[in-house]
Amino acid sequence: MSQTKLIEPSTVHDYIMTHLDGVSPAETWGETAFFYNPGQFLSRGTYFATIKPKDGANDNASHLDRPGLWRLNLGVSKGAYLELFGPPPERPGKGGIVAGDWDFTTPNLITPHPVYGWMSWIAVINPTGETWGKCCTLITDAHARAAKRFKQRVKQKA
Repeated sequence: MSQTKLIEPSTVHDYIMTHLDGVSPAETWGETAFFYNPGQFLSRGTYFATIKPKDGANDNASHLDRPGLWRLNLGVSKGAYLELFGPPPERPGKGGIVAGDWDFTTPNLITPHPVYGWMSWIAVINPTGETWGKCCTLITDAHARAAKRFKQRVKQKA
């Protein structure tokens, strides 16, 4: 795959739905959210990925209002986050973004999530080629993290 071949949101959606088990997508908060929820045991399940097509009131650091942009967000494991960026930044104040030297507006660059990086969430605007390959590995990691949390929640509920 060419490094410049733009991956479409539908490609991400299809990848998640065909390669991962127990996934329930939902249109919420103006984006497509993916939950791990086999058998629909919980009302929503455990949130692990989103496809965000536009800025929101609390999340506009990526300037997704520019034509043709969208962002993939993933709640990865602490280990994956540490490998990519080191320790997570502090939680930002209300309406703020995480502190650091990241440019949250650059396409095809994996960064901490501008708002939720402190919770080991990451983001990438319009991934292409090699970056998409890394995203596939990170999607699998986020799914595994969600499955682990789901099992913990189910156990607590029992």
